This record gives sequence, C-alpha cells and structure tokens, in this order.
Amino acid sequence: MKKSFYHFLIHSFTPSQVIALVSVFWVLTANLTFFRQVIQVYPLNKDNLIFLISLAGLFVCVNMMILLVLAIGRLYKPLLILLLLLTSMSAYFMDTYQVIIDDQMINNIFHTDMHETLDLLSLQQLAYFLFLGVFPSVWMYYQRIDQLSWKQALMQRLLWFGMSAAMALLIIFSQSGFYTSFFREHKVLRFYANPSYYLYSLGKYANSRFQSKTRQFTPIATDAKRITSKDAPRLVVFVVGETARAQNFSWNGYARPTNVFTRQQPVINFSHVTSCGTSTAYSVPCMFSDLGRGNFSIARAASRENILDILKRVGVHVLWRDNNSDSKGVADRVVYQSWKSHKNNPLCNPECRDVGMLSGLDEYIAQFPRKDILIVLHQMGNHGPAYYKRYPADFEQFTPVCQTNQLEQCSDTGIINAYDNALRYTDYFLSQVIQWLKTHDQNRLTAMIYVSDHGESLGEKGLYLHGLPYFMAPDEQTHVPMLFWSGNQFPLEKQWRQSAEQYQSAPLSHDNLFYSLLGLFAVKTALYQPGKDIFSHSVIARDQKK
Repeated sequence: MKKSFYHFLIHSFTPSQVIALVSVFWVLTANLTFFRQVIQVYPLNKDNLIFLISLAGLFVCVNMMILLVLAIGRLYKPLLILLLLLTSMSAYFMDTYQVIIDDQMINNIFHTDMHETLDLLSLQQLAYFLFLGVFPSVWMYYQRIDQLSWKQALMQRLLWFGMSAAMALLIIFSQSGFYTSFFREHKVLRFYANPSYYLYSLGKYANSRFQSKTRQFTPIATDAKRITSKDAPRLVVFVVGETARAQNFSWNGYARPTNVFTRQQPVINFSHVTSCGTSTAYSVPCMFSDLGRGNFSIARAASRENILDILKRVGVHVLWRDNNSDSKGVADRVVYQSWKSHKNNPLCNPECRDVGMLSGLDEYIAQFPRKDILIVLHQMGNHGPAYYKRYPADFEQFTPVCQTNQLEQCSDTGIINAYDNALRYTDYFLSQVIQWLKTHDQNRLTAMIYVSDHGESLGEKGLYLHGLPYFMAPDEQTHVPMLFWSGNQFPLEKQWRQSAEQYQSAPLSHDNLFYSLLGLFAVKTALYQPGKDIFSHSVIARDQKK
C-alpha cells in the first residue's frame, strides 16, 4: 500500500497533464458556491442537466488556458502550489460566508491585521486549507515532471491550449441557447468562479496600486481659509463606526433597545444614510474624500488630499485614534495613534475596548487651549464574524449568543443576539463621548458625528459579513446609521436647528461628510458646496423643493 502510494506521488506527468488534473480538481472541489449560484438560476432538472455538465467542462478548459499561460519555466511548480493554497482559502470564504473575492476584497485582505485574521480562523478553515491546499501541494511537490526541451515544452503547451480553446468553443456553440443568456443576463455568476475571478481581481488590484504609486500627489482646496469669529474654539469628535447597520438601530424603528444610552441625550438621528462602499478599506477613505462615490477610487484617493489635510492646513489640530486596523491612508499626514494594545488603551479585557480611546484626551486638548480640534475615533465596533468578542460580558443582554466565528453553525437568533449586544456597547461608547464633550462645554463649542463605514449581512438570503460588489450588495450592507449631537452653544444655523427634524429622514450618504466637516469648522473654499453640507439650511431647503 505504502509503495503504491509512493509511486502515485512520484508518477511522471507532463506539465500539461498536471495542469489538466489541477483544473479538474478545482472544478470538483473548489467551486461549490459557483455551482450553487448557477443552480439557483438553472435548476437541476433534465432540461438543464446537459448545460450544467457542459459548464463544468467549460470551466475546466478556462482554468487550463489560464494555467498554461501562467505556470511556465521555473515558476511552474511554485506557482501551482501557491495557487492551490490560495484557491483553497478562496473556496472556504466563498462557501462559508458567500463573499466574492474581487479587487476591493483583496484590498481588504492586504489591510487586515493579525487580530482580525485570528478572528476568522476555524477548524473548518483548516480542513479546507489541508485537503484543498496543502495535501495537493505535497503531491505537486513530489511529482517528477518529464524533462522537455524548450521547443517541445512550447509546442506541447500550444497544442494543449489550442485543444482547450477548441473544446471551450465547441461547448459554447453546442449549447448556444443557454450560453447566450448565461453570458448576457447572468454576469454576476462569473464573480463566483474560483480561481479565475480572484486572479482577474488580483490583476485589477495590482494595476490600481501601480496607478496610485505613479500618480502625482494632488493638493485640493488650496484657497481654504477659516472664517474668523470671536466664538470659543471648536471641539468636534468624529466617530467612524465599524460594521453597524441601520436596520438594527432602535433609533430607526428596530424593536430591540439597542440605543438606550444615546436615547437619553438630545441626539439627532439620520435614518436614510447610504455608505460609499461595502468594506472598511473602501468606505473610510471615501467618506473623507471630496470625490464622492461616483468618482471615487482607492488609487485616486491615495494620491489626493482629503478633508483632514484641509482642516490641518487652516489651523485645526487633527488627531486620529484607532481601535481598528488602521486609517486606510486617511490619517497619513496628521497625528495618528493606535489604541489597540495595553500600551495605550487602559480598557483591554483581553480585547481593547472603544471606550478606552477617551483616556488621555483631556491632556491632549489642554495643549491647544485656543485652537480648533477635530478628534477622529475609529471603532472596533461590530467587526465580525466574532461579534461576541466586541463587548464586555456585562453588556450581554440578548441571549443565547453565537460564540463562534463559524456563523453558519449558529442559529439566526444567536447571531443577531451577539450583533445587537455589540451595537448596545457602541451606543454606550457614543454616550460616553457625549458626556466627555459636555465637560468642555464651558470653554469650547462641542459636537459629535457618528457614522458607520458599512453595514452587515447576518444570514439574510444566505449572506454573511459584507464586501459584496456595491451594485449587488443588499441594503443590510449599504444602509448605515448616523447620529449627531452638539452642545447648545455650537453655532449651527438657527433655521437648521428649527428644521432638523424634517431633515432626519432625507436621503444622505457618505458623500455629504466632506462638505459637512468644512461647514462645522467654518472653512471657506470654492470647493465647498452648501447643498451637500448636512448642517446647512440650504440642504433642507433643497430637499423640500424635490
């Protein structure tokens, strides 16, 4: 038995034969989500059976053509082993959370820190990695590859590529009626193809990174000036929420008391706010940018100033405190402090809590007694899938709780209970921000803005977490909560205060935040658009005209 297994391991194949075997292996084992999505459109019955079988064959041909081009020369074995490992992880996340590995998701992966990575580890993930990645890679490593001259190798690859292309065309034309609708009307299905779509997305991501490196850095609003006044200096806290969805805020009609703490404050709730993206790495730089969702790209934002740069230039002291992974490039040119360790954060048990970001702020603002200050607090919030870790034990009001990162193993009730407990802790944190700001009401004009970066799917339609392409993302991933509080002396327009209740249900988005911060700090620039400033009466007037 051992001898026969050893001979199987070292059996001599040509490179093209190995590529064919790997392609078949991926179609059979690493594309469960792809075929599950296909069967939802083309149900498994006698009318569709031949098409579904042909689709599997077409997929093998496509994978072979990709590998025949990429896996060449000395890269042959290392590249195939790398792709086996990556494809196993891609299969795990698609099968478990129904995510799509596009360029934005790849950007998220590169911006994920070790703490977030550990939250995602599971025995099921290990099983995928071993059986779909490591064990096939061991087989690949021990394979004896026929030695061919470069001419023989080239001719063999051309032959196999031609055969694969011919077979693919034959399959398409033999089932042309099905494939016409498949390619034209169901383009979303290709997003689930593994590994072809994530390889395409890697290329797209690499191109965007190259563009951001080669772009000339662009200053904006160079004419910006503070409108001088005799008012006390301003102190604004901007809380960047994490993974909070508006549907689970009791401010927005949710039956559970998830906002019991801010309900005790004169907070203004904006109930119809949409995010710029469906991931932190995309939404956070977008909400501080003047580009707006329609013109935004990570590459453009990385080579362009944002609202923090403008405020700093006109004399506002800007501090970014982070209890998340990082600022995604937004705070690269202002004071940045990580609050994710015991070194700075006094409230770690063992996870460092968002409330701990308030420690030491009195000492910070005391350094600038007559200066305007903006403090950005980037939350850990409801970062999933381990929602049960996001709050202290005494905030566990809703039970039973899903206490694993394997959400598919939990009941819907357990997932929502853990998520809502984390929301209650965020609400408590926001109430503490307000209480802290009130201690400075006597000598400063104080205000707080809270808005989440994106929402979250909690099992609706079989979807979990976030990060779907925006055009197909459900409301749960794009409808985000936003709250505002200000001290009585904060110089908002009288008409705005009188009309604010009318405006709470108006359609807003992350696009409004850039102009709203300019307005809150009374910054005059040609770039400012009062019609996009949430705190300008002209916004309400504009909305009433619609």
